[in-house]
Amino acid sequence: MIFEVDQKVLFKHCDPAGIMFFPRAFEIVNDCVERFFDDAVGWPYETIHPAASVPTVEISTRFAAPSRHGDRLRLRLTVLRVGRTSLTYRLDATCGGELRFETRATLVHVGPDGRPAPWPQKIRTKLEGEGP
Repeated sequence: MIFEVDQKVLFKHCDPAGIMFFPRAFEIVNDCVERFFDDAVGWPYETIHPAASVPTVEISTRFAAPSRHGDRLRLRLTVLRVGRTSLTYRLDATCGGELRFETRATLVHVGPDGRPAPWPQKIRTKLEGEGP
């Protein structure tokens, strides 16, 4: 499954020199993941979070080039693997075809008891790209 969305680099994302401050890239990644669950999977965080959650348990990011205030990033999230309770994805952020940063991360579906829980079948089917 592939999900794409655009994100403008805003003033709030930048340091005083107008370059995106690296912790803000993680906010952009998380915003993209939240939109992915809402727009592509049909399971918005406000529906997930009263009884469960999908925290990031592992993340690795490589910054290839700086992003600046006003840049329009194209975020492309690709689901790499869906496990029983986990999801591994890659996210590439490009601007004008140039790679700015790439992230690989793993999420875990956690139940109300705070422990890993299997994906609901309807959600798993969508994550695997087999659902409507």
